[in-house]
Amino acid sequence: MVALEGKVVLITGGARGQGAAEAELAAAMGARVVIGDLLEAEGIDLADALNARHGAGSAHFVGLDVGSEESWRSIVADTLARYGRLDGLVNNAGIARPGTILETAPSLWDEVMDVNARGSFLGIRAVAPVMIEQGGGAIVNIGSAVALAGYHAVAYGVSKWAVRGLTKAAALEFAAAGIRVNAVHPGIVDTPMVAANPRQRDAVTAVTPAGRPAVAADIAQVVIFLLSDGAAYLTGADIPVDGGYSSGGTALQIARATGVL
Repeated sequence: MVALEGKVVLITGGARGQGAAEAELAAAMGARVVIGDLLEAEGIDLADALNARHGAGSAHFVGLDVGSEESWRSIVADTLARYGRLDGLVNNAGIARPGTILETAPSLWDEVMDVNARGSFLGIRAVAPVMIEQGGGAIVNIGSAVALAGYHAVAYGVSKWAVRGLTKAAALEFAAAGIRVNAVHPGIVDTPMVAANPRQRDAVTAVTPAGRPAVAADIAQVVIFLLSDGAAYLTGADIPVDGGYSSGGTALQIARATGVL
């Protein structure tokens, strides 16, 4: 059953786009949602809207820099002080930067890794002790379909491979404590981050068998299931939510170009 009644869920990068869709659906399913983000105005507005739609106390915004250990300590302490528990974490915050190996400066590499890989690592370190003490929990890491193959934007692609590996390691480490850790790998998603690069959006859509980008709710539905008790025996999984991209989008493009399909 997909229901989050009584659960407290922390969503990073939750102020807009995919994270906001996850926050909206989690609140609708009965969770109390902590929105962690650097986008303060948007995060506060979203929390206010969720409280208006789903009842007072349904959502709360806390500023979060996912690359900072102190920021993580602060948001976990705030969550426990406000709600008394923490049942779920969605490591959703992420950034994308273009560039091949020869085009990518070390500073850009570090910027992407700090958010995408280090941020997810620090998040798990921050919440795991709480979940262990409670007797369990659920963590969902947002990877990418590009973590299922090679990708020319090296910093982004490798950072998402790191998230995939982190998911496997955490699933092994925390299974006995009742903590489930899974990764969702979206393909192209119609979000503000993707809209900023329409050429890339169109190119990926062209090799996506579904023929369209995902909407944020497509991803949120899977994330919420993984947070729920309905996924009680699911851990360490890589779940593509990519419209078939990872099933052979390039082969599909060739087939279409040659008239086979």
